[in-house]
Amino acid sequence: MLSTVLLLPGMTFLGAVPAGATTACADLNQVKIPASVISLPTTGGRVTAAAVTSSVVSGQTIEYCQVDADLHPVDRSAPAIKMRVALPHGWNGKALMFGGGGYNGTIPALTGNVPFAAPDAPAPLARRYATFASDSGHQQGPASVPSLDGSFGVNDEAVRNFAAGDALKKTHDASLFLIRRAYGKNPAETYFAGGSTGGREALIVAQRWPRAFDGVISGFPAWNNLAEGLYLGHLTQVLSRPGAFPGPAKQTLLIDSVITACDGLDGVADRVVSNPRCQFDPRVLRCPDGADTGPTCLSDPQIGAVVAMSTPLRWPYRVASGETQYPGFPFLSGADMRTPFLGFGTTAPANPMPVTSGYGMQYWDQWVKYFLTRDPGFNSLDLDPLRPGKWLDRISRLSTIQDRNDVDLRPFARSGGKLIMLHGAADELVSHRSTNDYYQRVRDLLGPGTTEKFLRYYLVPGANHANFGTPAFAAGWDSLTALERWVQKGRSPANPVVADNTHNRTRPLCEYPGWPRYRAGDPDRASSFTCTR
Repeated sequence: MLSTVLLLPGMTFLGAVPAGATTACADLNQVKIPASVISLPTTGGRVTAAAVTSSVVSGQTIEYCQVDADLHPVDRSAPAIKMRVALPHGWNGKALMFGGGGYNGTIPALTGNVPFAAPDAPAPLARRYATFASDSGHQQGPASVPSLDGSFGVNDEAVRNFAAGDALKKTHDASLFLIRRAYGKNPAETYFAGGSTGGREALIVAQRWPRAFDGVISGFPAWNNLAEGLYLGHLTQVLSRPGAFPGPAKQTLLIDSVITACDGLDGVADRVVSNPRCQFDPRVLRCPDGADTGPTCLSDPQIGAVVAMSTPLRWPYRVASGETQYPGFPFLSGADMRTPFLGFGTTAPANPMPVTSGYGMQYWDQWVKYFLTRDPGFNSLDLDPLRPGKWLDRISRLSTIQDRNDVDLRPFARSGGKLIMLHGAADELVSHRSTNDYYQRVRDLLGPGTTEKFLRYYLVPGANHANFGTPAFAAGWDSLTALERWVQKGRSPANPVVADNTHNRTRPLCEYPGWPRYRAGDPDRASSFTCTR
């Protein structure tokens, strides 16, 4: 179909080469990307740079052609989608797209690995995948906290590119155009991998474009983005009340107390709480008379904040997406991480919002200013998610864009797609209870038998959000190899084992709702545990 192919030094071409069709990597520079090759509305695009480069990836020096391109919007006031493709020497005939994080705004590293990857699992580029990604249709401001610049939310096309996932398909189509240009044919298989916002994007591509990707890895997916935002807004208000914010010392007290109460309920004391039935009442930490008397106890307002964080939030109105609540976080979210920045933060929410407040509080602040009110001077603490007043209609409209809650994945399954979902039970930024909910909805609609044919969901005790900081269990599993075998050979994951990347121990990777219970033997070996319900 195309008359031009790219032959890099040392690369073997995998298809027929038309006479006189050979070109160099640099010749891709300024190549036009026609709007006709992109299935969603754009005004086309253009390659802005193309050059051979090399990187050390998974201990190997990988040489590849890096191609940068801009995809132009329909709305001239909207930002372009900036995308990048890595075309490796010795291409393996497959491609993988990476998802982003937070509000995106930067292009993920194409040399990176999939969520919760094992340290010895080669990154996709080291396996000679063609890899690609984009900034999701806007560029992060230079002074913003990484992935926390929501200023693009004032533009409707930029919001759809990011929140509805339009940029994903536009980037996919343009990248496959460039891959065909490079190698003369489409990939044999195309995969997607992402965590958090990227995990949400992984579910979006399975929901909206069931034939675009053969296999998908969704890590800790923020799929109900608006629903979680309302919950975060409520928590922001609670934590901003006088005396309600528990500082780092009190957060450590809470974490240690939960572990003391719950650690042994899975059969072994190892600071990894596996048994989901553990119940903890924060009132056992109450200061005398409920007054704040120091770091060894919690005041009544602080207990109220801790309970608010762990309790489902239901809103007394309807939104168009149909979501009615967000399930909150278990007390163990963030257990033993010593990284309070992500969960509570180190300082209370305020106006202006401190960069040392919790990540979720800053996310809410940006959303209120740019997505909801589109007033950068608006005080997000003045908006009560339970009583939004004149903003209710706007919230409802945004819910149809941000809550990607379609659980009818039958088209994806019928196309042969396979989906692996992963979440850490100590995630402090996206509640694993929410992923449990999505998975259960899929099973309820499709039935256990149909679901089992294309979907696996694993909950990892002790793992936090993206292995940030020092989690109790830094999860590592070669999910990409497992997905490849499932897609290419029909061999579903069987008795997988997850490693703790920092503590030299392993656990069975239990399919939800299973969890690892200690039986006997070496507590650092997966063989000493059994998955139980």
